[in-house]
Amino acid sequence: MKTNAAMLMEQPGKWEVVEADLDPPRDHEVLVRMVASGLCHSDDHVAKADGKVPHFPYCGGHEGAGVVEQLGTGVRGLEPGDHVVTSFIPGCGRCRWCAHGMQNLCDSGALLAGGAQLDGGFRLHYQGRDVARSSLIGAFSEWSVMSEWSCIKVPKRVPLRSAALLGCAVPTGWGSAVNAARVQPGDVVIVMGVGGIGINAVQGAAHAGAMLVIAADPVHLKRDAALRLGATHATASIQEATEIARSATNGQGADSTIISVGVLTGEHIAEGFDSIRKGGTVVVTAVAPMDSVGIPISPFMLAMFQKRLQGCLYGMMAPSADVPRLLSLYEHGTLKLDELVSRTYTLEEINVGYEDMHAGTNIRGLVEFSSS
Repeated sequence: MKTNAAMLMEQPGKWEVVEADLDPPRDHEVLVRMVASGLCHSDDHVAKADGKVPHFPYCGGHEGAGVVEQLGTGVRGLEPGDHVVTSFIPGCGRCRWCAHGMQNLCDSGALLAGGAQLDGGFRLHYQGRDVARSSLIGAFSEWSVMSEWSCIKVPKRVPLRSAALLGCAVPTGWGSAVNAARVQPGDVVIVMGVGGIGINAVQGAAHAGAMLVIAADPVHLKRDAALRLGATHATASIQEATEIARSATNGQGADSTIISVGVLTGEHIAEGFDSIRKGGTVVVTAVAPMDSVGIPISPFMLAMFQKRLQGCLYGMMAPSADVPRLLSLYEHGTLKLDELVSRTYTLEEINVGYEDMHAGTNIRGLVEFSSS
């Protein structure tokens, strides 16, 4: 079948919307009609060549929601008509990590950078060439064939436009606070960078009972959004946030600082390290260029102040279990989703959406597909 999809033809590059050919689903795969896809900074990292992809053309998009239209052989947990949210790491359910409830670290994640499906083949083609796809999904396409394990079934009563953000931004940010930082009632928490990920770290920290949630971001729009969604304070810099944390803790500093800036550097981690108390935690959720190395922190302070540096992938979540739980919080009014979407775009406007992200005029941009 034919599908319109946004692709990169080179790095660095702009997204080009072209008509491509899509194969039918194979064993344990489903055909999904995409309804909405979030414009995540991770896909922009690829467009800016912060991380290399081994194969072009490349179809982006890993955060989305849609409707199952066709099943391949062997699919057991889904039916045509089911509404699904994409999981950018397909949990196999059998490896060591899945068996321990750490689905975000599933061994299948090793295949994400290659652009092919779990069996090593390609399903999307353009002008006779195989197309690599982001996270085995390629959500910047009107139609997508993906593994059944890349799909999380959600209730049909939930708007897919809202549910799409549960494919990445919401669980990643929320879990950064609840799982990685282990925020406790009464804690003082700094969130450094409150875009699509950080704004949900703010929500997670507030939900976990933090006494102070201090959002640090140079963009006024994002600071205002953070205050509406759970932050007690909002500052333009991490230095200001650190002073607020120290003033509330007898000079000690924050219990945890969550780093969710757009492009991570070692200096960001050092600033977060300086902002926390002894025994505190720096959660590193943001993405750095793959060739970036070095963190300018004091090894003496790391040991003697017993500080902890914690990496965080996908919010340290088990998405197939945690996404339905987050949806329940949304339905009960505890978790805000609709308020996260600053603007929707057509697929043809995808580059405008990313320009708006860099200009600081949206919290989360969302592509809505005409086929929906």
